[in-house]
Order: sequence, then C-alpha cells, then structure tokens
Amino acid sequence: MKILVLAGGLSPERNVSLSSGALVCQALRDKGHQAALVDLFFGLDGHEEGADLYAAPIPEEFKRVDRQAPDLGALWARRRSGGRSAIGPGVLELCQGADIVYLALHGTCGEDGRIQATLDLLGVPYTGSGCLASAIAMDKDLTKRLVAGQVKTPRWETVTVTEERIPELVARAALPAVVKPIASGSSVGVYIVNTRAELENALAESVKLGGRTVIEEYISGRELSVAVLEGRALPSIEIIPKVGFYDYANKYQPGATQEVCPAQIPAQWEERAGQAAVAVFQALGLSVYARADFMVTGDGTLYFLEINTLPGMTPTSLVPQEAAAAGIDYPTLCETIIRASLEARKGGL
Repeated sequence: MKILVLAGGLSPERNVSLSSGALVCQALRDKGHQAALVDLFFGLDGHEEGADLYAAPIPEEFKRVDRQAPDLGALWARRRSGGRSAIGPGVLELCQGADIVYLALHGTCGEDGRIQATLDLLGVPYTGSGCLASAIAMDKDLTKRLVAGQVKTPRWETVTVTEERIPELVARAALPAVVKPIASGSSVGVYIVNTRAELENALAESVKLGGRTVIEEYISGRELSVAVLEGRALPSIEIIPKVGFYDYANKYQPGATQEVCPAQIPAQWEERAGQAAVAVFQALGLSVYARADFMVTGDGTLYFLEINTLPGMTPTSLVPQEAAAAGIDYPTLCETIIRASLEARKGGL
C-alpha cells in the first residue's frame, strides 16, 4: 500500500509526534509498504522540488524526544511558505495521492478532529477515530460529562483562567488537586498542587495555554493505562515514575519510568479496568484504537482520568508495550490499525 504518515504539526506534542511517525514509517517500510513521513506543519517546505518522499531517509533525530516541549513561535519563524495555515504546503495533495493517511499526530491540530474533518471532506481515508469522536475525546470536560454515569471519575471543575481570576480560584479550590489544560496531552501543562502557592503558579501557567483549565480532585493510588484495539481491551500497564509524576519528561526519556505490563494487579482489577476502558471507548463513539488512563486506590476503586484517540507510538509509548503483551509486535500493530481504519472509514466512523 501507499501510506502517507502524517506527523509533527503545530502542537506542544510535536516532538513526540515526529518520533511516533518515524517509527511507524520505518515499520511500514519494513513490512513492504510504500511509506512517506511528512510534517503536517512544514509539508514540502524545505524539500527539493520533485523529491520522492517515499524513498527519502527517515531522520534519526526524529526518533528521539527532547526533554522540553518545542517553541511553537520559533517554528512559525522557520517556515518559509504556507502563510498562516497550520497545514504546510503540498500536504493535502500528498494525502490525496495516498491509499491511506496514517495519523501519527498528537494533541491539537491532530487529535482534536480538525485534520480528520479535512480529510473527510477530501474523501481521504485515515487512521483512528472520526472527526466528531476525536473532538469530543480531546475535551476533558465534555468527556467526563459523557462518561460520568458509566465510570467513576475524580470530581472536577472546568474554569476559564485569567490573571484577574487567579486569586478567586486559588481561594476556593480544594487541595490537593491536579491542574490540566482542557485540550492537551502528554502531560503538557499538567501540575499536581498541594499548596495555594503551587496552585497559583499552575494557574498562571495555564493562562499561557489558553486558559480553559480543569481543576481535578487528586487521587492517590496506582496509575494504570489500558489500550483498546478494535473494541477489545489489551493487557493493562502500570506506570511508576522514578521521580515525581508521569509528566512530559518522564513519559519520553528512556529509563525515567518503570512500566509493568501486564500490570501486577488482582484479576478483578484488571477485568474492571478493561471493561471501563471499553465502556468509555464506546460511549464516545471511538473507533479502531485508543488508550484510557486510570488511577486505582488501595481498595480497588478505579477512577477514569482521560482517553487518548491517537496515543503515542514512540519507543517508550504504552500502546506498543500493551500490544506486545498480547502477542502483537510493533509492525503488526501498525498494519492492524491501518486495516481496521479502512474498515471504519467504509462504515462512516
């Protein structure tokens, strides 16, 4: 098949996406497919005219994830053409020339339904969930509202943070709490706060990410992640950061986090987590694959946190580890996602 792997983009998760895309592209080539890796934001900017992207080498630097999220303003300054569009020059034409677009995008401009809607209008099949389900799952507040009757979730409040409102929000919030942007991933902008001063600092940072913020009850327990592939739960994975919590650096730096898969938990916890992941997947109308995150307390109470519709495929990512525990190697996982996505697009999902 002729497969265009779309990665990068204009998101704080850009570097993670490039790593996912590089590995997916290599895996598909190893399986005998024609695969090209294209940056959603830069597109053909910087490529020689007439260059064959399907034969181009995959940059080694893409396979590693920097400890810091990218400077998005600097990216705009680097691009030479394409105007103010978040889609780089030539990208849509390249998509139309492929049999399917593999979305290795994460975060805004990739996981929020906008690129899915664009490809729907062009009649181009792509991997993962459709535009509406993607948009819903990206919104942490809306997701919680839709699934609250089916799974337990920490108490939360969604607020619009401005500098003027910070003192009021700090004064009334219950601590400890988790502060997170309403529509972001890879733990970008996420803070666990125990004091009023920490909360004030976290809210000040949230203003820089747009202000729409979830202030969530902090749940102390073990962190689990459960992937859903073609409607079935894969073995859970327990996440144990060596320092702090599972933030951006701990997610993508090899050795920073201990990940145990299958998680060493009682069988009834495993069953409950799998059922909850599938319930959220179905409630939001997701398709093909996703990854749900949970906290479980000492008495086995399970709390759903969020679900990712285009989870990472980097060397340290969780879904490939869970798939491996189920006997599915990385290249086969990529092909399974493509096959299931083609079937889903035929069904209009």
